[in-house]
Amino acid sequence: MNRRNILWSTVSALGAALAASRAKAAADPAKSDKLKVVYHLSDAEKVNFVLGNIQNHIDGVGGPDHVTIALVIHGPALKAFHAAQANPDISKRVGEFSKDGVELAACGNTMKAQNVTLKELLPGFVSAERGGVVRLAELQSQGYLYLRP
Repeated sequence: MNRRNILWSTVSALGAALAASRAKAAADPAKSDKLKVVYHLSDAEKVNFVLGNIQNHIDGVGGPDHVTIALVIHGPALKAFHAAQANPDISKRVGEFSKDGVELAACGNTMKAQNVTLKELLPGFVSAERGGVVRLAELQSQGYLYLRP
């Protein structure tokens, strides 16, 4: 086989692979178009603002089926989510977010520092055992967009 035929065969094969890849993406547009977003919350004074942003985000894209959202909380902000101290509005929002599939991750290091367990947080939380910042980096490596309002 001469060089021209080898080159032509290679270019044709690459073109076919690219076309197949695009056809697969077009066949399942919902899967490829669904954004993944992680919100970072550590400031206690921003708790209501961030929760409002998340609700606006869900509403703005047409509901929870159109976006995957995670909320990673560490530092002073976590106190707002202690079940014994949470105000009713925060409790309600967290419950709705949990039903909508929002991942609610509490920093394991902050939980230790505040001497609180998952059972003492509002329902729906999971522990970011290796730390909130580690969980943020993991989610970003999985293609999540990072937002810190």
